[in-house]
Amino acid sequence: MPPRKDPDASANVPSFYGAELRYRRELAGLTLEQLAEGSFRGVPFLSQIERAERRMPVDLARHVDKVLKTDGFFERRCEDVRKARARGHADYYVEVLELEEHALDVEEWAPDFIPGPLQLEPYIRAIIRAALPSETEEQVALKVSARQERAWLFADPKSPETWLVLSELVLLRPILDADQMAEQLAHVVEVARHHRFIPQILPWDIGAHPFAMGTTRLLTFADAPPLMYSEGMYSGQVIDDPGCVRQYAKAYDRLRAAALPPDVSLKMIENAAEDYRNGKQPRGLEQGRVAQEQPQQR
Repeated sequence: MPPRKDPDASANVPSFYGAELRYRRELAGLTLEQLAEGSFRGVPFLSQIERAERRMPVDLARHVDKVLKTDGFFERRCEDVRKARARGHADYYVEVLELEEHALDVEEWAPDFIPGPLQLEPYIRAIIRAALPSETEEQVALKVSARQERAWLFADPKSPETWLVLSELVLLRPILDADQMAEQLAHVVEVARHHRFIPQILPWDIGAHPFAMGTTRLLTFADAPPLMYSEGMYSGQVIDDPGCVRQYAKAYDRLRAAALPPDVSLKMIENAAEDYRNGKQPRGLEQGRVAQEQPQQR
């Protein structure tokens, strides 16, 4: 067996928490299986907490404190870990931040905005100001920085393979001025051309479709069941029920089937950027049909 990798307790708060959990468990002479017994959580989940890859839920912290006789230590420190993880992000998104670091594949549906890791600073600021108009400049700057840190998802060769379906309305809605929209869409094209994700555009007039709802993301893993994440404006939910996740996965397959092919979709994004650059409103679906019929022409 390969040597065990111990967490670096000095790295950050979650690492300290995970290292302390492993220390207390081994001090008590318990295996992960023994500690997990009666907790309604699996061994992989506890192992990920020890490696600082996931956050300890309060119910599990209470169970651990009871089994290890740690006088409420792990329950009290849950909040510290949550704050460390959530810096610059909404509380409900913290678990997804942990999960996406270990996903093999990500399949995302973006009906309203370009996904966060692809957003440039002006786009990020516009969205934050629209959703949270009373935030101070310091709070906005923190959120901008946190979102920019997630750009690794489309830059690191070891990041999850990503399939992204964008609503055509994302291209047609001018969130920024024309020059900034052109720059933002050109950035999406550049990242896509480096094969960091596969894009598809769902035409705005497609009618009823399986994901007529908020942002949705399906994450698959090497050593754990798949999960679905669904997000609204001020809330988000991780769904782990196997039957429900399977339904979402099949619906996403139907969504991809209804969307335009990746090469046509990429051409649409590129042409929309050019239209904004020339001071025009993107032509929308007409553009996609032209690209589909004559992929080498403008």
